[in-house]
Amino acid sequence: MAGAPCAILVLHGPNLNLLGLREPDVYGRVTLEDINRRLRELAAQRGAALRIAQSNHEGALIDAIHDARAWAHGILINPGGLTHTSVALRDAISAIALPCVEVHLSNVHKREPFRHHSFISPVAVGVIAGFGWRSYTLGLTALLDILAEQSHNRSDG
Repeated sequence: MAGAPCAILVLHGPNLNLLGLREPDVYGRVTLEDINRRLRELAAQRGAALRIAQSNHEGALIDAIHDARAWAHGILINPGGLTHTSVALRDAISAIALPCVEVHLSNVHKREPFRHHSFISPVAVGVIAGFGWRSYTLGLTALLDILAEQSHNRSDG
């Protein structure tokens, strides 16, 4: 991976394929493809490469995470409802030891109490929530900055 552009896996969890239609008062009217387009534009500006996937199936998300260990430098993930239920997703992220940023469109702490706990947060370098589609671009910016700092520190040492 040395000398190659920074490679990021972007994962969208269950029901995020319905963005723009699903509870627009909570999640807004921006579609998943709108978010992906904005992420691709930002990645291009920063010289990063993205692989983007969405699945409603926990195992498919875990498989994508496992696969990322061979090519990715980091992960940007919105685990959707699996945030609050999936130890397996948490373990997959922990196992591959890549920097991961967790994002959420809504402010989960202003919502139902069951949404206040995340199994993913303890294995993420950070969490961004409540900024709608901007949570994704803020998360990608933070992840790319973290990776750039790590690369800089390695080259200094």
